Amino acid sequence: MLTTAGFHVLLALASGSGHGYAVMRFVEEVSGGAVKLGPGTLYRTINRLEADGLVEETDEGDPAAPHDARRRYYKLTPQGERVAREEAELMARLVTAAREAGLIA
Repeated sequence: MLTTAGFHVLLALASGSGHGYAVMRFVEEVSGGAVKLGPGTLYRTINRLEADGLVEETDEGDPAAPHDARRRYYKLTPQGERVAREEAELMARLVTAAREAGLIA
């Protein structure tokens, strides 16, 4: 089962490879500041996603970004993309149910 933090990481990487700090910023921005992944949670989550074959480290970085040899970039695997899509579709169904129940406009 995918954790909330795991889905956030997969969502952050769905549009292309990224490094940990960019993932943290994406999550905070997309959640309007409601969710903040600290470094410990983030890297434990990435390690778990790597072990599950959902993300992998890549040499594909941002050529426009300042070089930092310590910065690791990650990307979705095909399985990770499939899992992220399935989770997003489930969430869309849940939002529809919440709307029908009058919980959201």
